[in-house]
Amino acid sequence: MSDYNPGATLEKDGAIAILTMDDVKKRNALSQAVVSDMERHVADIMADDAIRAVVLTGANGTFCAGGDISGFDDMDMPLRRRMPRLQGLAAKIAHSEKPVVSAIEGGAFGGGLSVALLADQVISADNARFCASFAKIGLMPDVGLLATLTARVGIGRAKEICMLAEDVAASDALADGMVDELTAPGQALTRAKEVAAEFAAMGPLAVGYTKAMTMRWPMTLVQELAWEGQLQGVLFSTDDLQEGRAAFFEKRKPAFKGK
Repeated sequence: MSDYNPGATLEKDGAIAILTMDDVKKRNALSQAVVSDMERHVADIMADDAIRAVVLTGANGTFCAGGDISGFDDMDMPLRRRMPRLQGLAAKIAHSEKPVVSAIEGGAFGGGLSVALLADQVISADNARFCASFAKIGLMPDVGLLATLTARVGIGRAKEICMLAEDVAASDALADGMVDELTAPGQALTRAKEVAAEFAAMGPLAVGYTKAMTMRWPMTLVQELAWEGQLQGVLFSTDDLQEGRAAFFEKRKPAFKGK
């Protein structure tokens, strides 16, 4: 495989960015090459106002095998320094105002599952597998998985999945709420792009504020009312609201500008 060049690629298709982990030899494991490219591409995406939704996927028929275990003993960067780097990347993806959709083929294991669940929507092929495999090698879940998985499946089920390193079939992942939708094999990316396009058609400020609010959970009702009062007050003064109202009365699709 003379042209082997591990990393991550970025494609922009109108208002949608497609970020693809690509390391065929390591099943898209989170190697330094993959993480470095992802950091660069995520910064590009976040700075591009024309991008309103992101699809996160893996090449070569799989999503991500997790951490690059084979490289643990051969790294320029010590593991304790590498973790904050991964955590910083995860925070940028999860806290972005742009909605993120994961497209899962093959499987998402260990840190790959962590990355998949940073998304707002998770679309999976119906033959994919999922495993929080950390305990099998003596590690605990990382890259935010305990928070994101628990928010989706509840604390009891999250403990079971993580502490037993359970191999979860796509159908069970859907029933648990770990994933949001199943597709035929090979169709996850196509469906994820469709969902991303639906997100991109919404008012970007409204979508971003809604995402920011959900990231603040758990909140009391009083806290939520206080935050929504501030943010909704901002939205009432935007050009997007005026455009949305005009489009409603004129029975057409709105052309939001994020202002």
